[in-house]
Amino acid sequence: MLNRVWSLFFVVALLAIVLQCLTGNTAVVSEAVTAMFDSANLAAQIALGLVGVLTLWMGLMRVGEKAGVVAAIAWAVEPLLRKLMPEIPKHHPAFGSVTMNLTANMLGLDNAATPLGLKAMQDLQSLNPNKQRASNAQILFLVLNTSSVTLVPVTVFLYRAQQGAAAPAEVFLPILLATLGSTLAGLLVVALIQRLPLWNLTVAAYGVVILGTVAAIVGWLLQQTAETIGTVSTTVGNGVLLALVLLFVLVASIRKVAVYDEFIEGAKSGFEQAIRLIPYLLAMLLAIALLRASGALDYLLHGIAAVVQLLGFDSRFVDALPTALMKPFSGSGARAMMLETMSHYGVDSFAGRLAAIFQGSTETTFYVLAVYFGAVGIRHGRYALACGLFADLVGILSAIAVCYWFYG
Repeated sequence: MLNRVWSLFFVVALLAIVLQCLTGNTAVVSEAVTAMFDSANLAAQIALGLVGVLTLWMGLMRVGEKAGVVAAIAWAVEPLLRKLMPEIPKHHPAFGSVTMNLTANMLGLDNAATPLGLKAMQDLQSLNPNKQRASNAQILFLVLNTSSVTLVPVTVFLYRAQQGAAAPAEVFLPILLATLGSTLAGLLVVALIQRLPLWNLTVAAYGVVILGTVAAIVGWLLQQTAETIGTVSTTVGNGVLLALVLLFVLVASIRKVAVYDEFIEGAKSGFEQAIRLIPYLLAMLLAIALLRASGALDYLLHGIAAVVQLLGFDSRFVDALPTALMKPFSGSGARAMMLETMSHYGVDSFAGRLAAIFQGSTETTFYVLAVYFGAVGIRHGRYALACGLFADLVGILSAIAVCYWFYG
């Protein structure tokens, strides 16, 4: 799947470059070459930037595992995860690392979510009989990451506030509804393919508890100002991280674990993983850079706009689509598209609000796939990419529907 998609990116980029040259824009050739070399530098920068944070969290996770804290955290959700990942043995460390990653994603803790996700993928890989082919559990985990619910997208609120939005946090509920749609779609499509038993008492009980908790949090947050939401979210997120670190070390010390030695051993694996990521990151970033520089995404956008107008539908959502189309490929690119849309149409315009909802409710699928699979050497992702992109599509359609519902 990845081999075909990667080749397709180059073919599409080539066709777009030829078309651009035929229409007189020969500068696209230089831009494409520049994008190629920039992608190489970016891959190295990202991987090296991950060295410190991966080393830190791999070391801390090893201490937490030796202390038994990770296993205690996993105990709360293991019955649910065992239904979703039936091939994982009871009480396996993967349950703990998966739980911690999904929790970090929900809290919007990007600096911890990626290292914890890589640790979870490493634990799942230890059970994978075919080391170059993604297992069912790894596919489900990756799809949940590419569509993971973020309870409080603080960065989107901050960008809206910087652009002068009257109520920066008003997109909170639309974002939550849209990202819930993408997460449920990702879970259901993987469950359908893997024939997971979702219709049982255990899954239903956890669903009621999770949705009830989310509803309670939403009810409270809707009564708060953007400043309060941002402050509470930052404090809670950082507080959770600090509490975990202290809990790991203190409990390990009480249980007479060699804390320093275990941290060093875990940190070594983090450094090795960061270096192994470079080829996988470079391959994906190179294809994406050529796709962007060639103008292929612009052609796609114009084509969608033409079809919508031909069918006579409301085309206001098309103005925000650059953010949605860019997000699966590049988080920074999507952020730039969102800010450009806000600046051009107005932060409180329909397009400006929809761009913010896109930014907060979808994920950089290709980046996540390259990083998570690359970290453990998986070359055959099977249907992971297709399921991740399906979740993205549902998230985009949900965002459009919710935006029309809330803002007409």
